[in-house]
Amino acid sequence: MKTILVIEDEAQTRSIFLKCLEFEGFKAVGTSDGAKGIEIAKTHQPDLVVCDIMMPDMDGYSVLSALRRSHQTAFIPLIFLTAKVTMADLRRGMDLGADDYLTKPCTVEQFLSTISSRLKRQEQLSQLYRRSSEPGIQVDLETPWSGTSPQEPSHSAPASPPASPLVPDHIFPAVPSLASLFDFIEAHYRQPISLKDVAQEVGYSPAYLTNLVQEQTGRSVKQWIIERRMVQARTLLATTDQPVRHIATASGYSDAGYFTRHFRQFHGTSPQDWRQKSVAKLTD
Repeated sequence: MKTILVIEDEAQTRSIFLKCLEFEGFKAVGTSDGAKGIEIAKTHQPDLVVCDIMMPDMDGYSVLSALRRSHQTAFIPLIFLTAKVTMADLRRGMDLGADDYLTKPCTVEQFLSTISSRLKRQEQLSQLYRRSSEPGIQVDLETPWSGTSPQEPSHSAPASPPASPLVPDHIFPAVPSLASLFDFIEAHYRQPISLKDVAQEVGYSPAYLTNLVQEQTGRSVKQWIIERRMVQARTLLATTDQPVRHIATASGYSDAGYFTRHFRQFHGTSPQDWRQKSVAKLTD
């Protein structure tokens, strides 16, 4: 049974949320006080926190900051409740690591749907991490994403070439609020993916995700996808004798010409020239 913590100072709103959560089979815990909510989070380790922003003693931003500073609660998803969302509000929440926003008043259906989306994404990531840590098991990151769990891959498209084990593990920054985004890119950069695809699977709106990524990294989602593809291309160019057209396909490009243009924009030279210079350095 999933545990949901609701921190909301309006008694009637809190009561409605708790009752509907219990009706849906969740273990619901509620409080009107931010400081008390932090203690409950540390004690009960809820699967998700829903927190109002405007509260009299301790506002939602302070609650989120405290949760993110503690190793016990740092990775618990948090959804903000707010009567209004300005760009400044979004940026402040993104900086602190908020996972999503619900604007009040919201319907019970919207409330439950947002919670369900975040929990589903958390479960998918947990399954991926559990499987990747099992001895002798490799998670299949080559299968096109279809919204199914990792145990239910889609077979509607041919498998991609295997990933190179030489790809460095520090491509993406260590930003907890963007972990699901970078996991998705890592798993699917060889397939055609768009901002809409990524936003849908990580449970954000495209606009919110765009602002979140820009604020946290200074780059766009598209730039991170291209960066990951370029890393794969450089690895294959330096360690294999595959032709450029094959490397383009293995790096997520269906058109070798488009790949070459992207590569030249990023590196100031063609893939073939880059390969020759890399080989020359290794043999010097």
